[in-house]
Amino acid sequence: MPRPIKIVLTGGGTAGHVLPHFALLPFYKEAAWQVLYVGTSGIEKQLAADAGLRFREIRAGKLRRHFSLQNILDVFWVLVGILQSFYILAQERPQIVFAKGGYVSVPVAAAAWLLRIPVITHESDLSPGLANKIIARFSKKILSAFPATLQDLPPAKAQWVGLPIRPDLGQGRKERGWELCGFRAEDPRSVVLVGGGSQGAAAINKSIENALPLLLEKFRVVHITGRGKQTSTTGEGYFQAEYLSDELKDIFAISELVVCRAGANTLFELLALHKPMLLIPLEYATRGDQLQNARAFSQKNWALILRENALSSETLQHSLASLQAQAGSITQAMGEFPANDVAKSIFRILETIVLESGFPELGDRA
Repeated sequence: MPRPIKIVLTGGGTAGHVLPHFALLPFYKEAAWQVLYVGTSGIEKQLAADAGLRFREIRAGKLRRHFSLQNILDVFWVLVGILQSFYILAQERPQIVFAKGGYVSVPVAAAAWLLRIPVITHESDLSPGLANKIIARFSKKILSAFPATLQDLPPAKAQWVGLPIRPDLGQGRKERGWELCGFRAEDPRSVVLVGGGSQGAAAINKSIENALPLLLEKFRVVHITGRGKQTSTTGEGYFQAEYLSDELKDIFAISELVVCRAGANTLFELLALHKPMLLIPLEYATRGDQLQNARAFSQKNWALILRENALSSETLQHSLASLQAQAGSITQAMGEFPANDVAKSIFRILETIVLESGFPELGDRA
C-alpha cells in the first residue's frame, strides 16, 4: 500500500511569507495530503499553530546584502539549519517541499535538494528576493505573482500563476465588523482601514495619531498598529487593535478604503477584494521591493502612492481625499483583473510534480 503524500511547507520572517500557504490547505485536505510546516521560532511558528498545522523547528541565519560581521555567525546558523532540515526531511520523507521565501526557506530547500526531494518556490514580489534567488538553484519550478518577474527567473523553471489568496477573506460579515469596532452602520463617514503589515509601521502609526482629529471629521478609522505598538489615541469613530486574524475578514467587509504598506500579499488580497488603497511602501533598510510592487499597482490604476519621506498628517489627509475621489475608477480597474483560482492552479502544479516523481522512497534517493 503506497504511503500517503506528504508535503513540507516552509517560509517565514514575515506573515507575507506564510499566509499564502494557507490558501492551499483546503486542497491538501481534500486530497488527503499530510502537511508539515518547517520553520524557525519566528512568526511562522505561531501562524502555523493557529492554522492547526504540525510544526518542526529549525535555526536559520538571516541573509543580508550588505557587509556585516553578523554574517559570519549567520553562515554558521544556515549550516546548522541545513543539517537540522536534512534530519527532519530524512525522517519525515515528504514527496515535495513548497517554499514561500524568506531566509527561513533556504536551509529547508538546500536539504531537500541534497535528498533529491523536488522543491517548488513562489516569489510574491515584483523582483526576486535574495532568499528566492538562492532557492531557485535548488528548485524544480519557480512560480511568480507578477508576470514581469519572469524576466528575472530561469526560463526553463519559471511560471506566472499569481498569488494565492485565503478564500475566507471575502466571506466577512458587516454586522460583525460594526460590532467589533463599535461603529454605527448608519454613520455616513467612510471606513478607512489602516495597517503597517504584521509587524506594524511606526511612521504610519505616528501620522495617524497626529492627523486623527481631522480625519475623524470625514472618516471612521480602523487602525491595526502591530503587536506591541498600540497607542493611547482615542476618538469617536476610531478603533485600534494590535493584530487581527479571523476578525480581519469582517473588518474588510466594512472598509471602503485602505492605507497600508506594499507587501505583495496585502496588495493581492486587496485587489481580489476590490478595495482602493493608499500605499506607503517600506523603502528604508530594504531592497526596494515594496516600492516596485506599489509602482506596478499604481500603473494599473489599482492604487495611489504616498512616499514615506513625504508622509505627514497633511499629506495623509490630502492623499486620502484623493483616494476617496478616485475610488470609483480604481474599483472599476480592479474589476478588470482576471480573478483566477490561483490556489487551485498551484495545487495542480504541485500535484503534477509529485506524480512525475513517481513517489520514490527516500532510500532510493540517497
